[in-house]
Amino acid sequence: IISEHAIKHPDLAGVTFTGSTAVFRQIWETIGSNIGKYKSFPRLVGETGGKNFHLVHASADIDNVVNGTIRGAFEYQGQKCSATSRMKNCWRNQKIKMGQPDDFDVFMTAVIDGNAFRDISAYIEHAKNDKSCNIIVGGACDSSKGYFISPTIIETTDPKSKTMREEIFGPVLTVYVYDDDQFEETIDLLDQTAEYALTGSLYARDRKVIELATRKLRHSAGNFYVNDKSTGAIVAQQPFGGSRASGTNDKAGWGTIFNRFVSMRAIKESYLPTSDWKYPHMKTE
Repeated sequence: IISEHAIKHPDLAGVTFTGSTAVFRQIWETIGSNIGKYKSFPRLVGETGGKNFHLVHASADIDNVVNGTIRGAFEYQGQKCSATSRMKNCWRNQKIKMGQPDDFDVFMTAVIDGNAFRDISAYIEHAKNDKSCNIIVGGACDSSKGYFISPTIIETTDPKSKTMREEIFGPVLTVYVYDDDQFEETIDLLDQTAEYALTGSLYARDRKVIELATRKLRHSAGNFYVNDKSTGAIVAQQPFGGSRASGTNDKAGWGTIFNRFVSMRAIKESYLPTSDWKYPHMKTE
């Protein structure tokens, strides 16, 4: 209710938002439909969803891939906008302990609430009924005491399946396996699969491959990592933000974002008077 009144107020100068893509689009639509009522054009800054990828080349260090992907996909129960949720080419089964947060041997605990549990469970259930998908790890959902969802890895033969395209915000990773000689085509496929462009990682030790993927994935991730997981940007060290459906890419945590919240003014003061209105080339004498 407060936001409804604030967003429609004539003095609205700007909105900075972190949350879902759907809500940010709704805010933008509301402001657009009321644009003639404002004293100025409101500034909109948004950091929204992500469908973040790990792209694995044949030259990659597989141990690094496995460790980085477990961290990226399953730490914090996958409940962060930069969590790894789609992967091209590799996986390895590892034992991940779940339990209560006061047990320091636990890597994962419950998801945040019942709504999140139901949403994530629905994606897992969809995968169980999708002929292109096979749950190879996890898939268990238990709400008898807390909202626990086991770390889940889905293998798919359809690179544009539901769990490869939509943000889940939970411990669910979908893997698509491609042939090594299809790497460049897979880069294009990855770029076109999801509407988001928040974070993404390339794992490769071949420098030509790194240069190729970095160039071709220019618009696929506002934060692009090489041989590191798709999460973990540190404020004041690595500016964070994405484009496409992931937001306005104003890079929170970096000095440039302050320009979005000020209205700059240029002042000119002259000390020499203008002696004539005519241009020099107009004078004949």
